[in-house]
Amino acid sequence: MNLKLSVLDQSPIPKGQTATQSLHDTIELAKWTEQLGYHRYWVAEHHNTNGLAGSSPEILIGQIAAATDRIRVGSGGVLLPQYSPLKVAEQFRMLEAFYPGRIDLGLGRSPGGGKKTRTALTDGYDKPLSSFSRQVKDLIHYLNDDLPKGHDYYGVHARPDTPRQPESWILGLTERGAKHAAVNGTGFTFGHFINPDHAKEAFQAYRDRFKPSPLCPEPVTNACIFVVCAETEQEAEELALSQDLWLLQVEKGLETRVPSVEEVKAMSFSETEKVKMKANRKRCIIGNPDQVYKQLTELSSRYGTDEFLIITNIFDFEKKKTSYKLISDAFKTF
Repeated sequence: MNLKLSVLDQSPIPKGQTATQSLHDTIELAKWTEQLGYHRYWVAEHHNTNGLAGSSPEILIGQIAAATDRIRVGSGGVLLPQYSPLKVAEQFRMLEAFYPGRIDLGLGRSPGGGKKTRTALTDGYDKPLSSFSRQVKDLIHYLNDDLPKGHDYYGVHARPDTPRQPESWILGLTERGAKHAAVNGTGFTFGHFINPDHAKEAFQAYRDRFKPSPLCPEPVTNACIFVVCAETEQEAEELALSQDLWLLQVEKGLETRVPSVEEVKAMSFSETEKVKMKANRKRCIIGNPDQVYKQLTELSSRYGTDEFLIITNIFDFEKKKTSYKLISDAFKTF
């Protein structure tokens, strides 16, 4: 299987760094990974957090696409329940008009934060998450410009007109997300980096229920996963300490900026915290290039997917760049 490597960037903010610098680092990392031959570069959407700078993927996508030449650029993903399907379709048609053949529209069902944050995003309007399926259908109709007669908004068209439409994907963790992707004829992205436990069922549900669409004539999949790679396993393990603590803090709803390795080494952890940090390693691949290559290849066979979106949320930006290079080099070598 010819494995494609891609990137999912949450624009994490290391402690002591500004959000502005982290956003510029996102642009630099996109340019770097394009040079290395990565296939696509997706940016995430998070709200009301001091540790993740990417609150507006549609704006960040335009900046990345303008700074690069070939790599596909997209969202991982736009949190559709908070927005209007028409407005999202128009935003991504606009991006497609500027950067034809390079734009991906990844959609997520997440509420985007706590209840108060979500209410602020919807300006006080109570939009149930159960509306996601209907919103996806409407969005796909807007992209295809084929709202059926009898639809409440028949006659409304998403502009500007473009010869082709963005690739459409739905992000999911379980069979539910996979089914949304399947019945709407979009690609399916599995969030291994959040919870790998339901992978087999999710991929199978997607393939079993897939319905071809103008945007996606046959099933396509990828998976997002945390990866930290270094010249030696020992160095990779040390670099990953910052990601270990960051994940622990995020899950506790505490500090969401990425800590330094030195900060982690100076701390002591309860047995409960140690168990949790160890469990979180199931969401990650950490090691030298040979180890990362073997584990990604094995996971590719298990999942039946030929693409991984790699996330590396460590403190040191230069070491992060090196990690992506070592992974790329490993797959060019074998």
